[in-house]
Amino acid sequence: MTAMRSRTTRTLIIVALVAFAAGWSLHSALGPGARSRTRDLQAGEFEALCARVIDGDTIELADGEHVRYIGIDTPEMRPVEAWAEAATAANRELVEGRVVRLELDVQERDRYGRLLAYVWAGDVLVNQELVRRGLAQVSTYPPDVRYEQRFLAAQRAARQAGRGLWSDAAPPAP
Repeated sequence: MTAMRSRTTRTLIIVALVAFAAGWSLHSALGPGARSRTRDLQAGEFEALCARVIDGDTIELADGEHVRYIGIDTPEMRPVEAWAEAATAANRELVEGRVVRLELDVQERDRYGRLLAYVWAGDVLVNQELVRRGLAQVSTYPPDVRYEQRFLAAQRAARQAGRGLWSDAAPPAP
């Protein structure tokens, strides 16, 4: 855990130094902030640095914004449910310390004030990848259903293959 935090801190420092050397402001290097976010949200997508993975389906951006993945649900970390640590670790592997693309759907925020988004790491739709690995279940709430059919197909494949949540095996030890 400490090594992971250390790696994230190093990544943030490197991004800041590269930005400074390139003549960018730290604000523009770390992603959209309060002033640019309104325009970016209206466009429906933007890029930002994932500073921290909170759990299998929630991340924190470098500007402090919390993002909840649309269309999926992973096991909870508090209290720790089966497969929660595996889902969190997979999410961390996919996005932590990386610039991700956030794609919005119809609703901007959930009842807790978190930004709702589909999260892309390169050309990987992270929401779908977690379902494909059997670490998340499809959980859609209209009107945010843009990728529902993709998620359901990934869930069927994970279930048929007996991956993760659909496995008879115990979750991997942390």
